[in-house]
Amino acid sequence: MANLSHDPAHQSFDANDPHGAEHGHGGSIRTYVMVAIALVFLTACSYWTYTPFWPFGDNISIKRIWMMAVSCTKAMLVILFFMHLKWEANWKWILTVPASMMSLLLVLALVPDVGLRMNHASRERLNNAAQQPAPEAAGKPGAAPHSVGEKH
Repeated sequence: MANLSHDPAHQSFDANDPHGAEHGHGGSIRTYVMVAIALVFLTACSYWTYTPFWPFGDNISIKRIWMMAVSCTKAMLVILFFMHLKWEANWKWILTVPASMMSLLLVLALVPDVGLRMNHASRERLNNAAQQPAPEAAGKPGAAPHSVGEKH
């Protein structure tokens, strides 16, 4: 069989090839174990928000920001190491950066639409919309929220 170690389409994984390490995709077992340990640690950081040791109390905004940062970090580790993006050629940036910028632009363009969707809603839509509990009844057991069309 021909030695294909220098053909980019056929990477060599031969242990006797002195250049095999620089041609192969992926990291060592140690790299994968370290990434797995980092993922376990980040999962513990996510769980930390639900323990009594969380220093910010029940502030839901801080919990959400923390959880989003931890989730993005975990996703980045999985994509870079387990999906081998770290070892890909530089062409990956030509594909991912414009697509990421367009998706971010789309999300940012829809934020005002989603946030202001109820400002110009019809009376029928407001009457049939799901309602949040009133702030004064939020902590009282048995207090049912009033709908928009309901009289007191």
